[in-house]
Amino acid sequence: MTSGFALYPSLAGMPVIVSGGASGIGETLVREFAAQGSKIGFVDIASGPGEALAAELVAAGHAVRFTRCDITDTAAYQAAIRDFEAVHGPALALVNNAANDQRINWNEVTPEAWDKAISVNLKHAFFAAQAVIPGMIRAGKGSIVNFGSISWMILVGNLSAYTASKAAMHGMSRSLARDLGPHGIRVNTLVPGWVMTERQLTHWVGEAEGRLIDQSQALKGRVFPADIARMALFLAADDSQMISAQDFVVDGGWAH
Repeated sequence: MTSGFALYPSLAGMPVIVSGGASGIGETLVREFAAQGSKIGFVDIASGPGEALAAELVAAGHAVRFTRCDITDTAAYQAAIRDFEAVHGPALALVNNAANDQRINWNEVTPEAWDKAISVNLKHAFFAAQAVIPGMIRAGKGSIVNFGSISWMILVGNLSAYTASKAAMHGMSRSLARDLGPHGIRVNTLVPGWVMTERQLTHWVGEAEGRLIDQSQALKGRVFPADIARMALFLAADDSQMISAQDFVVDGGWAH
């Protein structure tokens, strides 16, 4: 999958953890890190696709492990991370990809729906970081990649809890970057534009949305999961060793 694109020697053999890795951007992240020779542990609530992806990659000779996990169950998620690290070694890259962009009208948001959105879009990222940071400190290096979104920048409606979570990712990244920088740990926010995943194409992207993308992006074409994954590879690799507390927007040059 890396044909024509960069190979990062530092990613070979690196223990990497990816959340939401069974489909969409997450699946591509898992495939691209595997192609770099990384040792990957990934979680997802969808057991069938996750198991199939892991089996495919293991059969191809890659070091990949999958655990079915609800990331909103903090204890279970941190236990899964410990299990990955017991096999692959302490994670040196954490990619906090998992999210759910369910649309809800502002007057239909309940306290329970708000808490669920914050949990699936923000809370898990912090507690996954909390689980991997001790190992990174011992190693004297590491990279945490938190996923943001341009949705709050371009005024997307019916997404209040989601956009609140994604905007908060930026603040969390910068605060952790300050805390962890003395230990050689980098924390950055990767900010996708409108990415053409199966979910987006099935639920949200029609002819009108296609015209909006054409009008709003500076670049022709569409942003695909591989475009996001290639930025994640760079941020996880030692090539970005002096980059932290930054936002990396991969959106085709959207007019914010």
